[in-house]
Amino acid sequence: MAFSTRLKLALIAATALSACTLSACTTAGGAPAGPPHGVSADAWAIHQRLMTLDTHLDTPAFFDSVRGYDIMERHDVERDGSQVDYPRMVEGGLDGGFWVIYMGQGPLTPEGYRNVRDAALLRAMSIQKMVAANPDKFELALTAADAARINATGKKIVYVSIENSYELGEDLSLLDTFYKLGARMAGPVHNGTNQLADSTNPGELGMKWGGLSPFGKEYVKRANQLGMILDGSHASDATIDQMIDLSATPIILSHHGADHLNEHPRNAPDALLKKLADKGGVIHMNALGSFIKPLTQTKERTDAITALRTKYGNPNQLEGAKYEQYLDELAALNKQFPENRATFEDYMQQVLYTIKLVGVDHVGFGADWDGGGGLDGFRDITALPKITERLLKEGYTEADLAKMWGGNVVRLLKAAEDHKASLPR
Repeated sequence: MAFSTRLKLALIAATALSACTLSACTTAGGAPAGPPHGVSADAWAIHQRLMTLDTHLDTPAFFDSVRGYDIMERHDVERDGSQVDYPRMVEGGLDGGFWVIYMGQGPLTPEGYRNVRDAALLRAMSIQKMVAANPDKFELALTAADAARINATGKKIVYVSIENSYELGEDLSLLDTFYKLGARMAGPVHNGTNQLADSTNPGELGMKWGGLSPFGKEYVKRANQLGMILDGSHASDATIDQMIDLSATPIILSHHGADHLNEHPRNAPDALLKKLADKGGVIHMNALGSFIKPLTQTKERTDAITALRTKYGNPNQLEGAKYEQYLDELAALNKQFPENRATFEDYMQQVLYTIKLVGVDHVGFGADWDGGGGLDGFRDITALPKITERLLKEGYTEADLAKMWGGNVVRLLKAAEDHKASLPR
């Protein structure tokens, strides 16, 4: 990378000094604790030389919540469940990624489209506001070349993506609007089949379209014209298959898994992953536990969670002392009835399988932070260097890691840009 290791480490050390006032960054004697999560010094040094991008950061959902979210404050995943903030990006060596405009599925009606459109525009603006409020720490990235340029300054890279294009309604020009607001990746669907495509979790409409709808096919074409990466995560296998065929440029599965070790609707079968790779696409590996292995919770835990939600309602609407009280009770519940979780090693088994299946040119990381991802031993972004260390132990090189940590997705964006530039004006 253009960014010298020495300068990058100096910036990290300087930022970590302030972050450590809020975290356990020192030993009992006050000396620096060293690399996070006990990774080796060699692995940590290599991790710092890499440009590390995660392709699915759901953190913007907090920005326009009733409580707001200070990205510059170090939060605690064991307290409030949050997984991404600037101090932890520094501590875990995360250089940036795709920050998500996520909207849940609603009714396929003019009113439904209108309501979620407005919320999605506000979410897009909240990402812009986060960058504008911290111009020395974050910068919006709009082109493939911006990643290396921003990384060279020591600032964090902010690409924007759309998860669920339901908010477009039946107005494809809104995709242009979100592009102008910075979006460079877009997926047609989330949980629930919509006007664009069938979902892997189709809901009441079922597999209505057999993949993409006629409008969805126009959506693919327009995304290509704009120079956006198309994202197949949450789409049905048939939808993904058609997106691969119809897209003029390689597509991404920004936070996905492989079926071979755990057959799950949110995981793709080997044949589909090979087709994705053959067309130049990339799968970025999700760290949501139930996608990685079957998980069941005790009835006692399930009943206790239900009772807590009944008592407090939607925790996203809680503020002040009420929210702190909810967190206290949730912590006590988790201690009494621990959650059954997948582990970091479970995750790495799926990662390693997928790399061997399609190769280092077609794998990356999109753990679904702040959207459900997180495992025992891999609870927030401070644990990211563990991936680097484990892959080095498996014999993968620094060049291999550079592709998986950021190079592959930047390649996809460059291909999308080149296609746009090739079109008649």
